[in-house]
Amino acid sequence: MSADRELARDRAQALELAPALRPFVRELALYEALLRKWQKSINLVAPGTLPTLWTRHFADSAQVLERFPNVEKWADLGAGAGFPGMVLAICLRERPGAKVHLIESDQRKASFLRAVSRETGAPAEIHLGRIETELPKLEGSVDAVTARALAPLSQLVEWSRELLLKSTVGVFLKGEDWAIELTDSKVADNFQVRTFASRTHSSGRIIAIARDFGV
Repeated sequence: MSADRELARDRAQALELAPALRPFVRELALYEALLRKWQKSINLVAPGTLPTLWTRHFADSAQVLERFPNVEKWADLGAGAGFPGMVLAICLRERPGAKVHLIESDQRKASFLRAVSRETGAPAEIHLGRIETELPKLEGSVDAVTARALAPLSQLVEWSRELLLKSTVGVFLKGEDWAIELTDSKVADNFQVRTFASRTHSSGRIIAIARDFGV
């Protein structure tokens, strides 16, 4: 199979896995082009994932919003290349008042994120700095905190604890070790926990954490 056909198949599969992406194909194509351009000088994603960029990164990110469709104000910790935060922002671009705050400590990656936000019109605000410094400033401004491939669950909860105790929801994408991380973190001792199967990784889970999910 040619590279172009492989990429087209990957895109089609992503749109099937995550229907929330479908209205924003043009914006995501701009995102893809920028990522491939910047990837030449900055290690934004693992090179081996580029042929499956749409399923591995775009669809994987979008499923977070599909699980929590009513959340419009997010904080993405250690945003990196923008997954899941920038994808969430693109999918929320037509909702008045929606905003995604992306926290990133690397100057070059923050510049990349600003370029993507500018070119796609995504309602994203980039915060250059460390999580423990920037996240407390967002208390009261976000309804959910998310992260992907960043740190163990215990660390994510520690960073987010003050917000989680005040009605913010944590929504974290985890891989095959999710059950071990969940046990080690002892998060269930203090918060309610819900887990959802990942659509893009057979052994992955989306772990949602809150003081009280309500009904």
